[in-house]
Amino acid sequence: MFWSNMILKPILGWLWCLIHMAISLFELWSCLSNKLECYLISSGLLSKYQILHLERLKCLGVVLDSREAKNVMEVKQLLHWFSTAGIKYVVLYDIEGVIKESIEPGIEASRQDTSNFSDVCANTKSPHCSNGGMVIECLSGSEGKEGIAKAASLLYSASCKGCNSYTTYTCGYDKLDTVFTEADVACALRAVGSGGPEPDLLLVYGPVRCHLGFPSWRLRYTEIMHMGPLKSMKYSSIVKVLCQFAQKHQNYGT
Repeated sequence: MFWSNMILKPILGWLWCLIHMAISLFELWSCLSNKLECYLISSGLLSKYQILHLERLKCLGVVLDSREAKNVMEVKQLLHWFSTAGIKYVVLYDIEGVIKESIEPGIEASRQDTSNFSDVCANTKSPHCSNGGMVIECLSGSEGKEGIAKAASLLYSASCKGCNSYTTYTCGYDKLDTVFTEADVACALRAVGSGGPEPDLLLVYGPVRCHLGFPSWRLRYTEIMHMGPLKSMKYSSIVKVLCQFAQKHQNYGT
């Protein structure tokens, strides 16, 4: 038993080292191949990435980490790339509302350099702005919470008043049950100004792989892609994701 343990331990150690080395080599190869593909896309050497088919992409959602969203120049560059790619509607979101507070003065300053950011527009006084054919909508975490609270209050008020616009009643002997459908909630959200187009594709920039509180009622059939930190963003990565989305077949939603 002693000699078998002495032989088994180094064998297991070597197996662990081999598995770890294989995984490390696979990650290295994946990283290098991705960088090479991004370089070829930027150089225009891959024909399949030269023409983007964005017929299915009616609305693009972008989630930013609030700490990274403070870098206004990177956000403006990201918007410029979206406009260059032909995106028509962009929803920008960060949970603390940094984008709404900082993007307007940053873009006002950058308008002097029209050669770089002539297609970018944002206005924090209004959640929507259109310029160069691209509409930008800015959202924050507080708006999502306020929106669902106002919608719930509207539905409750309608049910108390006996309004049939949002409610369906089932009467018992001495009680009244109220049943709200998904369509009722959607109508209430639109009525309080928290509706809007549902992004077909959601790009998440940040250290975590989640939507960071983006309004869930606008993500029913949304494809979510994690893009890594904002500081490592690349135009070629955006083009690659858009092409991958155009090639996917979805048998649900609209």
